[in-house]
Amino acid sequence: MGSLSSRLLGQESALPPAGSCECRKRKRSLECQCDTETDDDLENLLNTPRRKKLKSTSKYIYQTLFLNGENSDIKICALGKEWNLHKIYLCQVSTMSLILDILLMFCGSWKESNMNVIELEIPDHNIDAEALQVAFGSLYRDDVLLKPSRVIAILAAACMLQLDGLIQQCGETMKETISVQTVCSYSSAAGVYGLDSVKKKCLEWLLNNLMTHQSVDLFRELSINMMKQLICSPDLLVMQVEMDVYTALKKWMFLQLVPSWNGSLKQLLSEADAWFTKRRKELEDTGITFLETEQGCPFVPVFKHLRMQYIISDLASAKIIERDALIPSEWLSSVYKQQWFTMLRAEQDNDTGPQEINKDELENNSMRCGRRLAKDGDYCWRWTGFNFGFDLLVTYTNRYIIFKRNTLNQPCSGSVSLQMQRNIAFRLRLVSFDTNGKVICSRTSGYQILSLEKDQVRNVFIQSLRSAF
Repeated sequence: MGSLSSRLLGQESALPPAGSCECRKRKRSLECQCDTETDDDLENLLNTPRRKKLKSTSKYIYQTLFLNGENSDIKICALGKEWNLHKIYLCQVSTMSLILDILLMFCGSWKESNMNVIELEIPDHNIDAEALQVAFGSLYRDDVLLKPSRVIAILAAACMLQLDGLIQQCGETMKETISVQTVCSYSSAAGVYGLDSVKKKCLEWLLNNLMTHQSVDLFRELSINMMKQLICSPDLLVMQVEMDVYTALKKWMFLQLVPSWNGSLKQLLSEADAWFTKRRKELEDTGITFLETEQGCPFVPVFKHLRMQYIISDLASAKIIERDALIPSEWLSSVYKQQWFTMLRAEQDNDTGPQEINKDELENNSMRCGRRLAKDGDYCWRWTGFNFGFDLLVTYTNRYIIFKRNTLNQPCSGSVSLQMQRNIAFRLRLVSFDTNGKVICSRTSGYQILSLEKDQVRNVFIQSLRSAF
């Protein structure tokens, strides 16, 4: 109705002044016309939608009270910046009722109840003025937009001020943006600020992507404790074979010892080999390997979890291990002895393989191997190395996984066992990732035992595989 009144008043002010008869007639005629237009216009105005964006209460409060600082009754000073805030907002939620007490803890006792200036000391180097701006501002608005590049600083500020809602939002943002660039910093921050769910997600990401998302920065940032946790885990996704895990560890150890190195990932292995070759030459007269030196000793707990029996079973890999002289001789002697007796049992004692599932044995001592499939299609492969005459061919076709014990049908580079039956204990996992390494879908066969006769083919059952990938 406001628009209607303005329009009628505007038309009325345009009429000529009263005086002549002609004017009076025109006036009456116009007044009649106006009466007619009034009814039509009113009907149109009442039934024509109007699009007008109202300023929300939250946005008004944020702009007026927080950004403009109107009617402020407390001033917070920190990191060279001032915030004109309101005590009622500092205490608006259950945990916020403690904030004033926390401020007192940093600032000393209140001299008067109406004290309105607080000098806040910031003990956490992760917190900056921009993070405090977001943290204080979150008290005056319903939602906060968090950038992944700023989330750790904001999390630190939120934890200092005990802002549970903002802490939760930081955690969710971190879990959604884990990548090769953020995983180490997120994991470290999650440990410092008690976000166990974020730390768990970071560990899962590393277990799934350590072998496929390698980078110089990632190897430089991964701590010894974190790498030990990854290598000893039964859930580490190994691409290709155990020798590739050893190669990754060699590159990682080099960057831990020479963090200032600034080359590319393609150059990393050759640079690491050259550096360790110099150390080996220095140790030639001592008869000790690198891991037995003072420099190498801290890395022993990590390399201890390598499954060496699956490295020395391949001649080329065994030669590299001997050449590098990183692994203590005692470790290798023990493994060679173990593998020799395993071969004798398979050849002379008719050992057909595992008869029952021993989960601990499988998780700690099974062969770790994997294959990356860039797209759907038909694939067939075998993993190299001496496996006691058991030549296993793996086929992926039409979204089925097929195991075949090859004996006589196809050529094999090594000897094959002619035993009528051999058993294999395994767990097969299929995982689909996006470009950042986030799991889209995952399926597992669980632990199983298959009995295979000569040249027998068996499908491996994974529930819902066809509908998942």
